[in-house]
Amino acid sequence: MKKIIVSLILFLFLPLGWAATTAPLEKLTVLLDWFPNPDHAPLIIAKQQGFFKEQGLEVELLEPNHPGDVFKQITIHEADIGLAYQPQFMEQIDQGLPLIRIGTLIDKPLNCIVVLDGNMKSLTGLKGKHIGLSSNKLSNAILNVMLAKQGLSNKDVVKITQTDHDLSQALLSHQVDAVTDMTRNFEVPQLEKAGYKLAVFFPEEHGIPNYSQLILITHMNNIHDKRFPRFLVALRNAVEYLDMHPREAWQQFAKQYPESNNKVNREAWFATIPYFSEDPANFDNDEWNSFAEFLFKNKLIKKVQPISRYAVVI
Repeated sequence: MKKIIVSLILFLFLPLGWAATTAPLEKLTVLLDWFPNPDHAPLIIAKQQGFFKEQGLEVELLEPNHPGDVFKQITIHEADIGLAYQPQFMEQIDQGLPLIRIGTLIDKPLNCIVVLDGNMKSLTGLKGKHIGLSSNKLSNAILNVMLAKQGLSNKDVVKITQTDHDLSQALLSHQVDAVTDMTRNFEVPQLEKAGYKLAVFFPEEHGIPNYSQLILITHMNNIHDKRFPRFLVALRNAVEYLDMHPREAWQQFAKQYPESNNKVNREAWFATIPYFSEDPANFDNDEWNSFAEFLFKNKLIKKVQPISRYAVVI
């Protein structure tokens, strides 16, 4: 009788365990916005730590030929998922591209206004100053609103458009007093480590509706893809791992990408971790609607779309 019971147990349970370990992984392709860097840490760590495999997925990370190619490549199904910036994504939806957001990697903007004056406590200090402004329309709109919140206008400052020169160099060489679009996770810590005293102003703290730096998008035809919920669970586990083991995670990244193992990327790695979405599947309707209204008011999109046109909650 004991032999029969043991045989029955083995019959019932061993095949299940065997099937779980040998079931083929489902392939999934993710198109990055640029070459692998600290902004992509959850994706890289999810691969290295086996979080994707735990969800039955084999994920391949692809690099675009150019950051602007992501929208096109996802539209023509050259990858399952793509990384994009929320403002540019909303502009593409405004133009009718069949894309939709399924998750979020970095849920705050990383750009900021930087002044080479650590004593400046308010943007009112920019009155009469020269500002280095990048050439895109969004940067101009953000700057105008941030100044207006402090009672300033274009007439109160001198704006210099820097299209052919590095904004950091323009700031350090005193060609300008302040610059827009400096990244808080790369350039700011780099300058601070070099000993420069900076005043840093974040858009979301000065009148600009919060928006996401990096979101995960797909073709609208793919919104019911059963791989996506598992993909987002793996990313959530990776963010949790990053929070708990930032140094170990950096060492793993540096080993896999030795060409990126330098001081700049190391500092950016730790500076970026606080900005990763703790739950990539989470979606804030009000934030997205507010930012769409901001884009519309500043003539960056022609129409505010229904939330269901921008995102689907997986």
